[in-house]
Amino acid sequence: MTQQIPPGQEIVEISPESFAFFAEFITRELGIKMSDAKLPMLQSRLLRRLRALQLSSLDEYRRYLADSPDSEEERIHFISAVTTNKTDFFREPQHYDYLVNSALPKLYPETASAPGARITAWSAGCSSGEEPYTLAMVLNEYCQKRPRFDFAILATDISNRVLQQAAAGTYEESRIEPVPQSLRAKYLLRSRDRSAQLVRVVPDLRQKVSFHCLNFMDRDYRIRAMFDVIFFRNVMIYFDRPTQEAVVNRMCRYLRPGGYLFVGHSESLTGLNIPVTSVTTAILRKQS
Repeated sequence: MTQQIPPGQEIVEISPESFAFFAEFITRELGIKMSDAKLPMLQSRLLRRLRALQLSSLDEYRRYLADSPDSEEERIHFISAVTTNKTDFFREPQHYDYLVNSALPKLYPETASAPGARITAWSAGCSSGEEPYTLAMVLNEYCQKRPRFDFAILATDISNRVLQQAAAGTYEESRIEPVPQSLRAKYLLRSRDRSAQLVRVVPDLRQKVSFHCLNFMDRDYRIRAMFDVIFFRNVMIYFDRPTQEAVVNRMCRYLRPGGYLFVGHSESLTGLNIPVTSVTTAILRKQS
């Protein structure tokens, strides 16, 4: 199975047997469909693992992944290599506007005698952390105007590599361009080494976010909390429809009645048998 490789990039052949093995593994473990069109991407990403393990071919790597005594540990590296981690601060900003202007006031109507509340949010598929830290900034601003309110955020991803990056909360300055200047000043610290051009999320905000590894294909997510809002955005585009339905139903077990599910603007849940109904573009609410 030969593919055109861009000039200057090392060519690594992949046999039909190996591609079928990797594709089946990815679909079974991650729910991601691997068409032939994704073969060049798979070749490129697995090349790093060949170098790290000093293997000479993807057929040899296939056997290593299947039979090596270290195969369980290698599965973690494999999953990190093949998953896409694309995210930004304040991505699809209309969702954050809706959260503070519509969703939270409906969940917690404010009256003079209202008790305090602990707002709970889940950033599912959090990648390198830009989404949960955006949520943390937005919720902290919301709670500062309501002294009886507090919040907590769970952030999950299948890749331990990106979770380590996310927990550190350190980003290149170019990544924070979407963050409003007023929030940068409050929540992002510049590196003392100005030549590094790095910023870090302030400790108080980092402490509000708990990062954990989670595979959406697991039948039991082992989560004990219930959430007011779940951000599950731009992940389902990699799943087929039956997988989308199964995953959303599992996630909704942890969404409180009346809670909100935010999905990507390019994602549609129309026709799925799930316990949420659309309230506006890419925002759904669980039946009470």
